[in-house]
Amino acid sequence: LSVTLVNWVTLISLIFPAATAAVYKQWIPNTNFETASNWDKGRVPCASDAVHFEKNKIISVFVRSPHVLTDMYLPLNGELVLASGAGFAAFDGSWDPGCDSGVIARFADAEHHAWFNPTLWQSVSPGGELEPSGRIFSVDEERVPCHYDDVIFQPETSFRVNVDSSQQVIHLRSISLMGQELSSPEAWAEYLHGSSAPLQFHGNGSIQVTGTGCPDKSGCVCGNTLDGDRICAALLEGSGRQCPVLTCQSPLKPHGHCCGICGVTLSLDFTPDFDLQKYRDRLVQDFLSQPKYAGMQMAISKVHKAQTFLGFIPRSSTPLIQIVLIDDEVGAQTGTTAEQLAADIMEDIKQHGEALGISSGQMEVATGSASNGQLGSHVASRTAAGIVMGLLFVFLLLGGIFFLYRRGKLR
Repeated sequence: LSVTLVNWVTLISLIFPAATAAVYKQWIPNTNFETASNWDKGRVPCASDAVHFEKNKIISVFVRSPHVLTDMYLPLNGELVLASGAGFAAFDGSWDPGCDSGVIARFADAEHHAWFNPTLWQSVSPGGELEPSGRIFSVDEERVPCHYDDVIFQPETSFRVNVDSSQQVIHLRSISLMGQELSSPEAWAEYLHGSSAPLQFHGNGSIQVTGTGCPDKSGCVCGNTLDGDRICAALLEGSGRQCPVLTCQSPLKPHGHCCGICGVTLSLDFTPDFDLQKYRDRLVQDFLSQPKYAGMQMAISKVHKAQTFLGFIPRSSTPLIQIVLIDDEVGAQTGTTAEQLAADIMEDIKQHGEALGISSGQMEVATGSASNGQLGSHVASRTAAGIVMGLLFVFLLLGGIFFLYRRGKLR
């Protein structure tokens, strides 16, 4: 067991030049000694208690203050990180108010805290302050740090996280932990060679810090699709892996989201002039700020959607801007306000799409109304092109069959 004495510094705000605004995601759980939920008794051990760490569990534990204990059993491999003035002393048997039980306090198992569990992350400001819940939300895959995100582990905290992944490498723009900002591959590599990193990160995944933000003003794809099943399994673990029952007729399944939704999804084709951050701000200021849309929530990001020929033949994936709209209506009205907002957005695209860098848009709707359905693109040429290509494929197929028949290859 190693014991480290450190002087803690204030976390420096992370400021990087980039084409799009930086996204900061903070890890929620910790393995601090003073966190009551980290103990099986639901409270921090007191003087008459004996503390037990499982001997075969690898752990890093931050200790903020001095403690008096009757006994302590330490793990074979781990560390106690002591803040200035923190430490342990043996109980001398004197009376300690509120500590008469003298129980065995066992430290909780932190092995199950998984990197790809979206419930264990929260969006924060560059300084680490919690972002207020508002009109903007993220689809489930984007609640976990994306390839160009900045990750924050709170200063004066210890942690242990399972980085099992289906990706060879988990890319990040930067990572802040133990009061240090690491924003280059060299700084991260040096940290990995230290004694704390193996105690904090475990699993088959490999984290790589690039120090670079998203270079495209139209946004960057999150990059968590390969771990989509892992994300959804963690998200739905407490509900028996069952999604909530919805009231709309045909729920939509946004790309990167684990469960269906009642509301609207918009898929926008864009040009090189499109700016994701500016367009997000436009939607918030010009539409979501209206009183009639007070109960609306919106997610907007670039995604890769698989394209098909004739609806079933796979083609290459295409980058699109996905907008997900959800309202707070209930019953038969579920999704109706979202549908109204989507119609306003589509009308705005019809009038200003060229200036905004949007070439076309497609809308899908799911409401609680029995008449709900799907609405296609306002650009008819896309539908017409699909019909023409479909007819051409049929004619080619029939021509090939006729040719083989004339050559005697078919009966």
